[in-house]
Amino acid sequence: MENFEFYNPVRIIFGSGEISKVGKTAKEIGKKAILVSYENQGSLQNSIQKIEKILEDQNMGYVKFYKITPNPKLNEVKKGIDLCKAENVDMVIGIGGGSAMDAAKVIAAGVYYKEDLWKMIITKHGQEISIPPEKALPMLMIPTLPATSSEMNNIAVLSNEDTKEKSYVYHDCLFPKVSILDPSLTCSLPPYQTALGAADTISHILEFYLNGYKDAPLQNRFQEGVILTTMENVKIALKDPNNLSARSNLMWCSSVANNGWAQPGDGWTPMHQIGHVLTARYKIPHGASLSIVMPAWMKKLYKKRIKQYEQLAERVFKIDIKENTKDIAILKSINKFEYFLKEIGVPIRLSEYGIEKNNLNDILNDVVRISFGIDGKLKCRPPITKDEVFSVLVKAL
Repeated sequence: MENFEFYNPVRIIFGSGEISKVGKTAKEIGKKAILVSYENQGSLQNSIQKIEKILEDQNMGYVKFYKITPNPKLNEVKKGIDLCKAENVDMVIGIGGGSAMDAAKVIAAGVYYKEDLWKMIITKHGQEISIPPEKALPMLMIPTLPATSSEMNNIAVLSNEDTKEKSYVYHDCLFPKVSILDPSLTCSLPPYQTALGAADTISHILEFYLNGYKDAPLQNRFQEGVILTTMENVKIALKDPNNLSARSNLMWCSSVANNGWAQPGDGWTPMHQIGHVLTARYKIPHGASLSIVMPAWMKKLYKKRIKQYEQLAERVFKIDIKENTKDIAILKSINKFEYFLKEIGVPIRLSEYGIEKNNLNDILNDVVRISFGIDGKLKCRPPITKDEVFSVLVKAL
């Protein structure tokens, strides 16, 4: 084990029907809330109306800010901050998936932020050039799409349409006070969103598994359990959308995948750095960007951490190591993972979004500009070069 620090102060209220506590819980935190959610609510509309009704019954004041789009934009968040100040709200409630909750976090911090808002965002990952927030309005999160763990971490991701950058901010002031995880709110999710959420959950764990400490047996067992539980339960949820057991397991897997338990002290996510560029440039949904990158990354780079990949093949994908060479066993496991992604209906190729080889240099240059360190490499274990990132992109075509 290596040395680490761990801190997570988020209070979790978990279970079907627990959304009924939103009014009472909100009143423990503030007197007037801004509700942050999507411009196009779709299947979420009934849940939002239920939340509004509960707040009203509890005489909890609120204003609506339903202006967020997938992969929240800088200008959207600025409008939310302005509304907070105009309405004198004293807390923020984020309702939705990662985009809504991340936007809610930046709005909560932006109320007190004195600099230009984009300076909050780390846009040079290797140097972490940013001015982090120091204070935020208290937050209550209500996830309706299990995917990002935003309800249980101190991270927010924001996009800048002018610069075509998507990057993140993290600070302890961005931890929510309380998150209500009610799996019944996820039963109305369309199948594609359910599948993308599962792919996102797996991506968080897989990044830590493949890039984490060598001597981390407890973390590895935990990570393997989250991957297996997610894979098993997303198939159930896709066949039976109202299966609350499957929805509950998916929701809890998502929350613990990126709340710090699986990667204390070390949370490198190089696949996400490529995925963020795909989203910023081509508006590929976040989960889809990762379902495309993961198999290609694994196929091209497994020899750099061959023992980890061998362990993954044996424990998660049940490949008999003794009956295969290491390389064959690992490649069989990656193919099984790729088949699983296809089976649940998420994309696995850049070409599915019309991206061709002549687009790859632009993608690569953005990854280098935003995510490479001063050593000229992408941070992971071990760091990789520009040429190696390009080889992953070619494999993903």
